[in-house]
Order: sequence, then structure tokens, then C-alpha cells
Amino acid sequence: MRTLQYQTAGLAILLLLLLSPGASASQSRRDKNIWNYDGGVFFATDGSLPNGVCFRVSGNLDAPDFFLNLKRINDEKGTIFRRGTETVTHFPDELFLSLDIHDLPCTPGLRETESRTYLTPEMIRTLEVSFYWKRGVDLRPAKNITELHSAVEPIVPYASNLTSQLPKRFEWSYQLAVPSKDVPLTDSLVLVFRTTDGRIAARVAARL
Repeated sequence: MRTLQYQTAGLAILLLLLLSPGASASQSRRDKNIWNYDGGVFFATDGSLPNGVCFRVSGNLDAPDFFLNLKRINDEKGTIFRRGTETVTHFPDELFLSLDIHDLPCTPGLRETESRTYLTPEMIRTLEVSFYWKRGVDLRPAKNITELHSAVEPIVPYASNLTSQLPKRFEWSYQLAVPSKDVPLTDSLVLVFRTTDGRIAARVAARL
């Protein structure tokens, strides 16, 4: 009985707290969501080619010191971006986009019953990438993007003693400069990968 009485008293106190004026303020604090962008904006997606090859695109959108301590705050009033006490509304004049591409199984985690076809330099050359700034549902081309660096590196298999018997695999990496003057932080940079016949092979957005 004593335990039951304590439990009942505890429930009564909890109800009083929930019904007290301070409860709404506490709830408001819980409703506030904060994202930290130290290191920039990261993104990833999976794509596929008509020949059955699947691949992953991952990357990062950054700028020197711009994303350091930058936070997005969502609350009942809307969304704002802050760096300390400063309100930030737009991207810097230029962003740097890092991009990696490598193949992967189309059904990860499942045992493959037949041999895989791997992503090759020839297949990569058939891909065309378009860049857009997205605002709501509207897309507008992101112009004057320049390639700063590109590289192709072999992927070393776990079973290094079988290297000569296994198909060669590669990872492609790119660094691009993206003009972003006067672009609001609420816009997203969208990357669309298409095959030569116009089919969308992959699509991903770098979104704050």
C-alpha cells in the first residue's frame, strides 16, 4: 500500500507539472531543432546504369571558415541560420564541392548468384552531370562551375593475395568550385547524373 501511495503521489505531482504554466515553455524548448554544420554539408545517394551496374555518389559542400559554428535553428517561428549571435542568410561568394563515385552491389547484404559487372572508366565517361539551385520546386542552372581537380584511384581488395584474380575496381574523386554569390541558404545544390540517352542515373541534393 505504501508503494502504491508513493506512486499515486508521484503521478499527481507529474500532472501538476504538466499542467503548470512552465510546461508550455519546456515543450517549446523541446520543439526547437538545431543542426550544426561544422565541416560543411554532406550528402550521399545511390544510382544505377542501364547495364545493371550500381554506384554510390557521396560528397561534401564546404567553404573556408563559412560553416564553422554555423547552425540552423527550427522552431515555431520558422527557420533561421546563426553563427554565434550573427544571423546568416546567404552562402559565401564561392563554395567548394568534393565528390566521390564508386560502384557497389545493387542488393547489398544479399548473396550474389552471378558475377557482378563493375563500374569502369568507359561507363563513367557516359555520365553527364548537371548542377541546379533548387528553391521550393523550382530548379535553375548553377552556372560557371569549374573543375579544380580530378583523380582515379584503384580500390584495393580486402583479400590482397587475390588481387590478380579479381576484377579491377576504382574510385573517382572530383573537386569543383561553385559560384554562390547572393544564393540564400534555403536553396539546395542539386546534382543530376544522366546517361547519354538522357536517363537519370542518380540525383542528390546538398541541403542545409
